[in-house]
Amino acid sequence: MPHVIVKLWPGKSEDQKQRLADAITRDVMQELGCGPDSVSVAMEEVDPGDWTEQVYRPDIERGSGRLYKKPGYRP
Repeated sequence: MPHVIVKLWPGKSEDQKQRLADAITRDVMQELGCGPDSVSVAMEEVDPGDWTEQVYRPDIERGSGRLYKKPGYRP
């Protein structure tokens, strides 16, 4: 606990993905008060042509009850 899944377009380097995973891990540990051994982060690459059907509709449009940060919205 917790497990974070990042869905993104292909093209980011392994170094970029690792740095993102490290940053997410640090923030999760700080905000939720858990240790590094309990945090896992996965990267799921989704082709731009599949984004609407595989990510936007199910996770953003219909998953609004679980969505804590909407695209285009800046606090």
